[in-house]
Amino acid sequence: MSTSAVPVNLAERLAQFSELWSQKKVAVLNDYEVKLAKLKGEFVWHTHEDTDELIMVISGRLTIRLRDGEVVLEPGELFVVPRGVEHCTAAEEETAILLLEPEGTLNTGEAGGPMTKAAEILD
Repeated sequence: MSTSAVPVNLAERLAQFSELWSQKKVAVLNDYEVKLAKLKGEFVWHTHEDTDELIMVISGRLTIRLRDGEVVLEPGELFVVPRGVEHCTAAEEETAILLLEPEGTLNTGEAGGPMTKAAEILD
């Protein structure tokens, strides 16, 4: 990750990778990571007990399933999943998202499992 005075172009960064469900760190804000990911299909149900999670759709359409309903996000929309709320993300088509979470937050939260991946730095 560059520390020079150059803006982060999200479209350029998204063009640098094709892996699904793999978070890419593109910036740091205090002790928070700004991450990009591409999604398609359904993720695992999980919680983040100690932190809220900001999810913003850049392209595509994302459904955030909650135990008491669903939130559907279109491009340019964001939702904050409150800490401790169990959720599952799903995308019928490839969807690009931006995440804002504390450094080191695991993508599967407390659930763990084979889809757990640490965020990779994307230069």
